[in-house]
Amino acid sequence: MTDTTTTAAARQALGRYGEDVAARHLVDQGLVLLERNWRCDEGEIDLVLRDGPTLVVCEVKTRTSHEAGTPHEAITDAKLARLKRLGERWATDRGVRPDGTRVDLVAVLRPRRGPAVVDHVAGLS
Repeated sequence: MTDTTTTAAARQALGRYGEDVAARHLVDQGLVLLERNWRCDEGEIDLVLRDGPTLVVCEVKTRTSHEAGTPHEAITDAKLARLKRLGERWATDRGVRPDGTRVDLVAVLRPRRGPAVVDHVAGLS
């Protein structure tokens, strides 16, 4: 296995870990998980949830440190606009008509020791 493959596999594993932590956190907060890793030709939604009558498009960013910046800094205006479009597309594809749609961020910090630190920012949009 090459270093590139190892690095890619490690990133994928870290991403899966973060999505698991985020999904568990959001469900514990009362949201209903509808789908994970939904993809279309325009992009991907990490988690699709329902918060009462509201559709929630959730971006999960997982880091082991803030060396490359915080997860919050990774959500640009362009990324936010794309996530909104993806949420609308998901709802259309699934025949769902929510009262509203919001975009959330769950930032997961996985330190070398101790439990993950979760920061849920509801309503980026």
